Amino acid sequence: MKSSGFVLLHKPAGLTSFNALFPLKRIFKTKRVGHAGTLDLRASGLIVAGVQRATRLLPYIESSDKFYTFRLHLGYSTETLEWDGPLIKQDTSTSISKDQLDIVLDQFRGAITQIPPNYSAVKVNGVRASDLTLQGKAFDLKSRPVHIYELEIIQENPEVPLNASGTAYSSFDIKCHCSKGTYIRSLCRDIGEALGTLGVVSNITRTQIGNIPLEKAHFTEEIGVEHLLSPDQVLDFPVLELSSEQSKIIRNGNWIPWKSAVENLGPDSHVFLKAADGEVISLSRFEPGRISPKLFIGSTP
Repeated sequence: MKSSGFVLLHKPAGLTSFNALFPLKRIFKTKRVGHAGTLDLRASGLIVAGVQRATRLLPYIESSDKFYTFRLHLGYSTETLEWDGPLIKQDTSTSISKDQLDIVLDQFRGAITQIPPNYSAVKVNGVRASDLTLQGKAFDLKSRPVHIYELEIIQENPEVPLNASGTAYSSFDIKCHCSKGTYIRSLCRDIGEALGTLGVVSNITRTQIGNIPLEKAHFTEEIGVEHLLSPDQVLDFPVLELSSEQSKIIRNGNWIPWKSAVENLGPDSHVFLKAADGEVISLSRFEPGRISPKLFIGSTP
């Protein structure tokens, strides 16, 4: 069995990211399992999990763009910014049309700033904001820059999930392509404010991370050892094949000479090195005339 790699999980709504990952430790017989980007309890969609040494590569996935679909409900606000959180305020006079929303969305395309939700994993002096909120402690979260590459209305959709805290006068399904660190809950709150009303969210689904689509993911109960993917199947770095002697040198942490050109290099000049047996053993950096190892991710001989 391959010792390291990635698993593409489809997390259902109502399950924590931690609980979705936990069975992987049993399936792959390791405690070393991590993931790139937590999904809210109520959100569903793609989680990329790393197993064994592939966890060292998770920051490269986490920094990738994210794609979501979600339902924006206009007309009331809640403490959690979700449709069923404790009600803060109900707007009794507002109705928003698709055309009105479409005009306002343009304010949120491109480089923007947003304040994360109080119920979030953002840390304040080392403590999660959500924990401080539950403890009733006052704190301020700073706005942070994010980038919205695409924000489009899919359709008007009046359906509100069960247990809604307030009354939504208008609801819309929306798709979003955004940078790392974007909070969809905050986005819905801010869109509501820009429309002169209030906004909450439901039905958040992460449909893609980087170039990895949700369609390739599996629910936890479907996962087997055969679903462990090699790092080069998930991260789009050039792959260089090594001889047995070159592999030994890289395994020992030393650089190797490399005179051939490398195509499709990214801005950081990262490459995967594949041993003669087909295993990807290292994330390395191409420099003119040489390859220098950066992270060893292969199995131990």
